Amino acid sequence: MYMSYWGYHLILNAGTCAKAPIRCANAIGKFTDTLVKRIDMVPYGSPQIVMFGTGNKKGYTLVQLIETSNICAHFVEETDDIYLDVFSCKPFDPTTVQRIVQESFDPKFIDTKFIVRDARGQMR
Repeated sequence: MYMSYWGYHLILNAGTCAKAPIRCANAIGKFTDTLVKRIDMVPYGSPQIVMFGTGNKKGYTLVQLIETSNICAHFVEETDDIYLDVFSCKPFDPTTVQRIVQESFDPKFIDTKFIVRDARGQMR
């Protein structure tokens, strides 16, 4: 299955997470390091973890470049939610990502969509 596609994209929404870790740059950094290692990716530089936004948009945003693409997330303080995207042209296990999110942020629920992508008309 994996060999005929160009990209693998996990879209993960995690709701009502533990308050402390989504408000802590160090916890988000540890999560990022763990995630990159456990899905067997190679980081390209250090992650950017930046607090910005106002009102219901305030929270940390994470950008971690990996040799095969990127990992991006936004951590919403008002609702304690996480919106995570992992995209790579190297295959990875989406259930591993889900497990790491559960271990790191203890969400009450997780919703995922996994898409395999190819620019020649294949998106499943």
